[in-house]
Amino acid sequence: MARRDARNWSDCTKMIGPLCLIASIFMIHGTSGQQVKVEPEVLSYPGQTINLRCAFTDATGIRLTMVTWIYEPKEGKRKNIAVYHPDFDTSYPKSPVKGRVSFTQSPPDLANPSIQISDVRMTDEGKYICEFATYPIGNEQGITYLVMLAKPQNSASIVTVVAGSKPVVVARCESADGRPAAQISWVTTVNGNATTVSKPGADNTVTVTSEYRMAPTAADNGKDISCVVAHRTQVKPESLLNKLAVQYPPQVTIVGYDNNWYVGRTNVMLICQASANPVPTSVNWKTMSGVLPDTVQIVGNELRVLKVDDAVNTTFVCEVTNRIGTTRDQITAMVREPPQNPSNAGVVAGAVIGSLLLLLLVGALIAALVTVSRRQKQGYRANGGSDMKTRMFGGGKKASKNGTGGGAGSGGVGSGNNNGPIYVCNEGSSYQGLGEKNNHHQPLTIGGRPEVVAATPTAQDILLSNELDDAERRKFDELEEDERYDQFSGGAPILQLRPPHDQDDMIGDYLDDDMESQRDGSVISRTAVYV
Repeated sequence: MARRDARNWSDCTKMIGPLCLIASIFMIHGTSGQQVKVEPEVLSYPGQTINLRCAFTDATGIRLTMVTWIYEPKEGKRKNIAVYHPDFDTSYPKSPVKGRVSFTQSPPDLANPSIQISDVRMTDEGKYICEFATYPIGNEQGITYLVMLAKPQNSASIVTVVAGSKPVVVARCESADGRPAAQISWVTTVNGNATTVSKPGADNTVTVTSEYRMAPTAADNGKDISCVVAHRTQVKPESLLNKLAVQYPPQVTIVGYDNNWYVGRTNVMLICQASANPVPTSVNWKTMSGVLPDTVQIVGNELRVLKVDDAVNTTFVCEVTNRIGTTRDQITAMVREPPQNPSNAGVVAGAVIGSLLLLLLVGALIAALVTVSRRQKQGYRANGGSDMKTRMFGGGKKASKNGTGGGAGSGGVGSGNNNGPIYVCNEGSSYQGLGEKNNHHQPLTIGGRPEVVAATPTAQDILLSNELDDAERRKFDELEEDERYDQFSGGAPILQLRPPHDQDDMIGDYLDDDMESQRDGSVISRTAVYV
């Protein structure tokens, strides 16, 4: 029985949970009928006074003769700490708690023999057994576990390491002088493994230490790593955050070269960027030949080229040093020929083309204006695009106010008729001869042939034409009153198709080379049309 209880106690202290303690008690009480009622677990801090309760629940038909409290440490032998027999006085045998243990009642109640222990110590932790001697069923007992608590001191630290390929300890976490032992875990994004060890501390406490191991790299420097400590004295686990400290030699990169260094270019620059832990102690610029060109200036980690020439057509080297080591980077500058000056040919060609286009535009505008002006000057002479063409026939002599000419008989057309009628030829309508401007004429018969005599149109009618200029309008305004006829009698009308361009060659009202004598003694025009 003692070995089995010790084994159960060892398992429970590892689990540190009430379920295990209750299960152990039920297992023990199951063999004894569970008639002895006790508290399965009592928690206490050092220096406190604890009560260990015990009661025999049903004594019907059973005679209780004696009760004994037994202390069984985690490691060691069982010892009686308090005994009561109704026929004898109470007894407190020699034990680790002697002088601090006593029954809660005096005299004790045999059916309820609870005890108390004052000024408990960490070494008082263990099993406390309340055992009854009965008749006729024999001994009955119940077990209470006293768990001493001590709040640990938790801490975490970072171990500074140098980047490498072998796993090393990069962080430590410790939970010192706690009771029971704390549980430690790690939370981090880096790959590694943890090892945890426990060792006894002062006054029956336990110190737990955990180490995190990994193969550190430069990229791991500064990453988070947390140690999480869980303990029964804490409401929630405590998280201790740290950052990894990994030292590594400088990592160097030269930036700023754009592959467009040409002769004559000014103010170009190279920058030596370095990442290192610890920080770099020096930055040195040099060339592969060892000599920097005269046009180069060094300002910290910057190499400035004031003016590009053939001397900077070389390989530049930047060396960065820290306590761990020295690292370098290099870049080769390729000096190009200066870019060609932009030619003015394009500008000149553009200007020439623009000028030509402008001249063409001006010429086209002038031609259009000239064409419009010519059409206006020609007026009614049939050189325009108008659908309405006006012809005016007759000489320069004025007719008599009675509208009759002189010199010719009534049967012929005489030269005395100086006022020829004005006819309008409407080209837009179907041809039915020459139309009249007005309807005030009467058909005449001259020489046995019917003739159409048209009245002279008014100046207002002439002004309606879009092809007459201002001079022609003024001329017809002057002739409006003198040359308006409603009817014409006498000679047959003559249609002059060709306008008289040269007035010096005129004979009367017709050109000298245009007249032709007739059998009846009259003279008519060759180009005139008789209707």
